[in-house]
Amino acid sequence: MTETFDELRRRLAEIDDLGRAGAILGWDQQTMMPPRGAAVRAEQLATIGRTAHEKFTSPEIGRLLEELSSFEAEHEHDSFEASLIRVARRDFEKACKVPSDLRAEMARSASLALPVWVEARANDDFAAFLPALERNLELRLRYVECFAGDFDEPYDALLDDFERGMRTAEVRTTFDYLKEHQAPLVREVADAGPPPEAPQGTFPLELQKQFELEVVRRFGFDDEAWRIDPTVHPFATGAGTQDIRLTTRYFEDSLDGLFATMHEFGHGLYEHQIDPALERTPLARGTSLGMHESQSRTWENLVGRSRPFWRHFFPRLRELFPGPLGAYDAESWYREVNAVRPSLIRVDADEATYNLHIILRFELEQEMIAGSFPLKDLPGEWNRRMWEYLGVEVPDDRRGVLQDTHWATGALGYFPTYALGNLISAQLWERVLADVPELHDDFERGEFGALRDWLREHLHRHGRKFTPGETLERAAGADRIDPEPYVRYLRRKLSGIHGLPVTAE
Repeated sequence: MTETFDELRRRLAEIDDLGRAGAILGWDQQTMMPPRGAAVRAEQLATIGRTAHEKFTSPEIGRLLEELSSFEAEHEHDSFEASLIRVARRDFEKACKVPSDLRAEMARSASLALPVWVEARANDDFAAFLPALERNLELRLRYVECFAGDFDEPYDALLDDFERGMRTAEVRTTFDYLKEHQAPLVREVADAGPPPEAPQGTFPLELQKQFELEVVRRFGFDDEAWRIDPTVHPFATGAGTQDIRLTTRYFEDSLDGLFATMHEFGHGLYEHQIDPALERTPLARGTSLGMHESQSRTWENLVGRSRPFWRHFFPRLRELFPGPLGAYDAESWYREVNAVRPSLIRVDADEATYNLHIILRFELEQEMIAGSFPLKDLPGEWNRRMWEYLGVEVPDDRRGVLQDTHWATGALGYFPTYALGNLISAQLWERVLADVPELHDDFERGEFGALRDWLREHLHRHGRKFTPGETLERAAGADRIDPEPYVRYLRRKLSGIHGLPVTAE
């Protein structure tokens, strides 16, 4: 039986290699590839996607998984052997319902749509992007049809790809709670008075890059295993635990790019700290995108927007940018980076309004799948909700419906995981602070090893061995994603900055 398991592992390693190679081609497309390479790159990614899918859904994989049922039962649930078989079987059963040609066409369409989106965004031209979006949606509808009868509603099939076991109805209930509690909180902040003016001046890009490297190196960035490159829309990927690719973007009139880099570092650290024994298997990734997002939001917000963090790093920041930051000290800068300003762009949104950006997209995606309105009307639907939820008028599609890359890559069902990650981060943070009460003192000294170690031990090293629910229970002692800790965290933080009453805790 050991030989059968070794054969399964060998085959899965080859499939994982193909997926990782595709990830690097995708990274290259968004960072270094000449624009004219898009058509050929689309065919390359389609070939890789089809080949990996065919290898994974082959009868031989099914035979090996069936033969290993008794072998799995002989091993503890937590073991590498039982976990690999269990996770591979679950993935296999879902993958087998999708034809290889459809999988390849989804990859091809996404690759072709990406440069179209980049140009349409730059030109503020939604009409130019519409045909690519229509094609991606058509393919996702065909994908959903592959699971007819398996889920309660069509969107479940897409959500399940990113958040295993999560259902749309559950997300809807959670988001309704957030709308009920976060929208009034944003209004309370607005009623408390206007936020301070953002710093004015120029932040030279080379100095920004210098500072962000100083920060992420203290976090745990290793020049021998990581790299950072600029792109249109930041993301993190890689070819393994020792090949982590971060991307970010920079603006000469603000330091928003720093928070994007800290965000992507959180994703990279999750992948970097997975147990090396899981390399080249389906287990060597984060357990879900919600859990992944909890890590990026932890480093961006719970660390990077904390008072102790800036008590340590602000003197260095002001040294590099004395002009625009000359009037600030660590406390006033802490208040500045936590100011609530309802804004157009999701990735630049403050903590109080970010989830409302996600709820908007979650609702629109369900309506797109249901065909509730013609896709040509999507900008109008977007703009209406931006005003309803955030009180923000959208001046153009570049800063509206075209701002995110997800629909260009066909990633419908992805957006909810961002808000779920926010909620998970607060649940995990309460456990971290209980286990490591001196954590904020560490931050004030510029030390982050204790947090890294806690995350490795309780979350990162397990990779995808456990379901998202099992992972959350092991790390945070919670049996479900709970929005209350996040709302408590927000009110506590904003009460200290904006003078809100600390009620409803």
